[in-house]
Amino acid sequence: MALDTAQGREPTPRVSDEAVDDDGFLRDLWYFGAVASELKPGEQLHRLILGEPVLIGRTHDGEAFAMRDICPHRGIILSTGRMVKKDGETTVECPYHGWRFRKDGSCAAIPSLTADQAEAMDLAKIRVRSYPVHESQGLIWIWFGADPEAAPDLDPPRLDLPEGARVKMVEREVFNCHVDHAVIGLMDPAHIPYIHRQWWWRTEKSVHEKAKKFGPVERGFSMLPHRPSSNSFAYKILGAKPETEIRFQLPGLRTEYIKVGNSFFTGFTAVTPTTADSTTITIVVYWKHPVFEILPNAILRKAITTFVRQDRDAVNAQQKGLAFDPKLMLIHDADVQAKWYYKLKQAWRTHRQSGQPFVNPVKPATLRWRS
Repeated sequence: MALDTAQGREPTPRVSDEAVDDDGFLRDLWYFGAVASELKPGEQLHRLILGEPVLIGRTHDGEAFAMRDICPHRGIILSTGRMVKKDGETTVECPYHGWRFRKDGSCAAIPSLTADQAEAMDLAKIRVRSYPVHESQGLIWIWFGADPEAAPDLDPPRLDLPEGARVKMVEREVFNCHVDHAVIGLMDPAHIPYIHRQWWWRTEKSVHEKAKKFGPVERGFSMLPHRPSSNSFAYKILGAKPETEIRFQLPGLRTEYIKVGNSFFTGFTAVTPTTADSTTITIVVYWKHPVFEILPNAILRKAITTFVRQDRDAVNAQQKGLAFDPKLMLIHDADVQAKWYYKLKQAWRTHRQSGQPFVNPVKPATLRWRS
């Protein structure tokens, strides 16, 4: 599937040429794993991230951890078992034969072994892959390194939130597409009056020309702080003079910061590849604003789910055309953010393969489009 720009401009790399790995996913980055509140002490859950089955758990002492969710003995999914605390240590117990694994992936016990067999077998040689985990701001992050043995060499993502901000709402949807199409679909400004046409957001008559300033941020770019567009009705309920900034960072993290005086509303979206043709969209919302203290949560939840499901339905429908491997185009200026995304991916791969410092390809720019 080729992606070229219109009007004789510099061609955008083909999606297939982008991928060093067959799946086209980026490694050596922190990926969103779960919302912290989804895991109580002694609980575990299953996730599929970058095509890998992952068990995310929390010890009885409250520490989050992650490991490959497959037992090395007979291949059953470990998260269908239980978590056991014995002799002060939390282990994951395989539901098939009771093998137990510590949070670092090492094997703690094989119950079927007799005493002499257990003495002769070196359990230290049996392990499942473990993943570095970081928990902050109500989010659990997992490091996916190209080298399973290498420690993370990047700080985990951190949102620009006031101290003590708590997760207020979470929504999750699955898009039946590769992560690249999910990312550029969500950042695409030109689709809004067509896919999100509703009285409280956009109407056909409200479309007009816009100009937004952008600049680079760490491993990404920002639509710099600005007053929301006059045809964005939903922003008007926040009060006078709201200011918004939208940041995108690799591997697929989009955060919108809205400030109104001393109040704020932050919507964080994690675009997480599950398989080559499936992507999970997780929206996590934080706020401190009087409107949302009195507005029923069901109204905001309905607005969020309406938006993300409209995007889901659009990219899912897009897959019917993409199945014929058409040659696609990215145009100026509406698709420049998509171009930046592909260039950022390539720059990250070059950085990790060469060992040279990462060079952000995004330069300050003012982009114009109609929406």
